[in-house]
Amino acid sequence: MIHLLDGSPPGQPFPDPATAETAPDGLLAMGGDLTLPRLVSAYRQGIFPWYSQGQPILWWSPDPRMVLFPEELHLSRSLRKELRKRRFEITFDRNFEAVIRACAAPRHPGEGAWLTHEMILAYETLHERGMAHSVEAWQEGQLVGGLYGVQQGSLFFGESMFSRVSNASKVAFVHLVRSLQQHGCPLIDCQVYTPHLESLGATLIPRTRFLELVKRHIDDSFSFPEAPCSVSA
Repeated sequence: MIHLLDGSPPGQPFPDPATAETAPDGLLAMGGDLTLPRLVSAYRQGIFPWYSQGQPILWWSPDPRMVLFPEELHLSRSLRKELRKRRFEITFDRNFEAVIRACAAPRHPGEGAWLTHEMILAYETLHERGMAHSVEAWQEGQLVGGLYGVQQGSLFFGESMFSRVSNASKVAFVHLVRSLQQHGCPLIDCQVYTPHLESLGATLIPRTRFLELVKRHIDDSFSFPEAPCSVSA
């Protein structure tokens, strides 16, 4: 069942994720807005917005859910070799705006941007409030890769990544995961399955288990790392 949010107060709890559609998987609600109260309410309930320009806002809670337990991060032989090269300078929260706008850019010629202007502004507001963070990969002073996501409690909800140089976003991701692990983050939400995420150690878990973990850790006291920790290959 797809619920209509138009007219509902922004901070009002979302419908029960168990009522989400199975095809398309996890579509729970449509409409509403991307105000700070609505977004915070969504992430606190394990729900995220995902829609294209011209569509109403669509809210999702897929089952199963793709997640990464930080201690299960997998480093392939080639990725370990890449880390040893130390080709990139990795920073946190140095340029959130540049990262999200790079993530929004078309991936292939002729494609449109999947992040709408409204979504970009909404996540920039979350960043200004200390609830959304970016990781940047630099090479010779140029931003060549990175990712961004939302932090609630001790959980990190990954949103998108980009690379302009091979492996830049992977290296940024490894630094993020290791730093979050060292600071006590129990879970990184990856939303939906991709072979790329699976290659890094992410796995699918039932939505019920995911929501239990969200409920358990959403109010944890947690400070997002200020700088990347050292990463051993």
